[in-house]
Amino acid sequence: MNAEDKKNSSIDDSEDNLEQSTSNNPEDQIKLLEEKLAEAEAQVLYVKAEGENIRKRSIEDIDKARKFALEKFSSELLSVKDSLDAALTIENANIDSYKNGVELTQKQLINVFEKFGIHEIKALDEKFDPNQHQAISMIESEEEPNKILAVLQKGYLLNERVLRPALVTVSKTKNT
Repeated sequence: MNAEDKKNSSIDDSEDNLEQSTSNNPEDQIKLLEEKLAEAEAQVLYVKAEGENIRKRSIEDIDKARKFALEKFSSELLSVKDSLDAALTIENANIDSYKNGVELTQKQLINVFEKFGIHEIKALDEKFDPNQHQAISMIESEEEPNKILAVLQKGYLLNERVLRPALVTVSKTKNT
């Protein structure tokens, strides 16, 4: 039985008792009404306390969700860090072995990104989109206006939302 049912049940009982006691003197009626008031106050306090407990539990759940939201992503990144650490411990390595190691580490990182919905923004030779690209400069060109000629820094999306726009150079029509 929840608090609302208890409240309704005790109100019904009190009304029955009040009707039965109408033949009684006024002091009995006052006593009965005071008991009814005390019960109602107790129920209000119970409902209030229950609401407060629910509020506290939800705040705690939200804090935990924020605190551990990146747990899976972070644990996946540890393998990438391990690869970088391993590369630094190699004492007798040549440029080619370092390059191969960096390429493998990059592949690991790309796999982690894909697993968590992080994708590179394709920009080169695309039409400039201010929602995904940030123009650093404009160069006169034979190309159509607002075509991306160079990417200075790659941009990334997280589940179709821009994490970082691509920094690009854009074409503009030649002045004649």
